[in-house]
Amino acid sequence: MIATILVVDDHPGIRENVAEILTLAGYKALEAENGKQAVEMAREHRPDLIICDIMMPELDGYGVLHMLRKYPETEHIPFIFVTAKTDRSDWRKGMEMGADDYITKPFEDVELLTAIETRLKKQQFLQEKFAAARTQSIGTMLQDWQASGLLQLDLDSFELVPYAKKQPVYREGKHPQFLYYVKSGKVKAFRLNDDGKEYITNLFGQGDYFGYVPLLEDHVYDENAEALDQTELVQIPKEVFLEQLLNDISVARTFIKRIAQEVKEKEDRLLQLAYDSLRKRVANGLLAIHDKLHLEQQPDALIELSRDDIARFVGTATESLIRTLSDFKSEKLIEMQGTRIRIVQPELLRKLLY
Repeated sequence: MIATILVVDDHPGIRENVAEILTLAGYKALEAENGKQAVEMAREHRPDLIICDIMMPELDGYGVLHMLRKYPETEHIPFIFVTAKTDRSDWRKGMEMGADDYITKPFEDVELLTAIETRLKKQQFLQEKFAAARTQSIGTMLQDWQASGLLQLDLDSFELVPYAKKQPVYREGKHPQFLYYVKSGKVKAFRLNDDGKEYITNLFGQGDYFGYVPLLEDHVYDENAEALDQTELVQIPKEVFLEQLLNDISVARTFIKRIAQEVKEKEDRLLQLAYDSLRKRVANGLLAIHDKLHLEQQPDALIELSRDDIARFVGTATESLIRTLSDFKSEKLIEMQGTRIRIVQPELLRKLLY
């Protein structure tokens, strides 16, 4: 499929020259002579990429970018500034507003085409990865980005910290300093109500990243995190993670979009806890624990959590959980080996949710 590129420049010679370069390179080029026309054309044609000058009459390049990021149909179109302005503050302003790249005049044809090709490939990659991420954990998504080179976080270069069972990782109200990666072991995130009753909000297993939301919000923790057993965590400094993530606006937008989806999933889970029957909640909780701790990657994997922790995750009394687990065992949906649980018929267990 031929990519369509919108060229925005008030100088006819420069605009036509860039359009000719793009056409010869196999792209379909559209031209806009000012910012106002560019916004209209972008909304109508939805190009695959926009190349835009900064200094223009009626609406400058910053204004074009600002307007396009407001509309759902154009907010994710890759945007490259091409300009004679070389001051770093101008470059930083454009990138902070959501530009994907910045090329200064004069430029070589190959420089322009390389930037375009790189940006289009990255956009396609992100779209594919985000489609896959709908069924992935954020930890898995970050691992994919790490493997593909979108993020460059050398885990071996950061401090590896051992945590004993029940040792706190962070506490509510504290300022975040690290992104955490689970090298081994398990971690629970939880909140306490006014009576001190614990509710587990999330679980993290080997290969998971956690603690990213407070870093992005630059806000204190609104929950606690604690090791569930002997655990090793890689501590990635806040500044390193944010620099890597925000270095590419497309990566940042995709990550934030996935976080928004994660927030919705948590809201859905709260609704289930409020309105679903106990059997549904326990079935859903067991399946969620199985997924969150990546037990599908291990043949005959066992859920190794205390009954109290499972009850706190499900949102019920421990005694009620034990009775329901006994029912599931009688129905041959699960097997129990002491405190450990194996899901033997996940599809039948999943049917209880509907």
